[in-house]
Amino acid sequence: MSSGQNSGGLMSSAGLVRYFDAEDRNAIRIDPRTVVAFGLLFGLLVLILGFAF
Repeated sequence: MSSGQNSGGLMSSAGLVRYFDAEDRNAIRIDPRTVVAFGLLFGLLVLILGFAF
């Protein structure tokens, strides 16, 4: 690789780091445990409905 080419390593990822570090005050905040619990309950519902019909 010549010295004139930019490989894009740190420069391309720097914008993503800034993007994901920024918090929006208007964003909906959901606890990760709530998401896992909802997924488990939904999975159980699907299993129950699968056996019932």
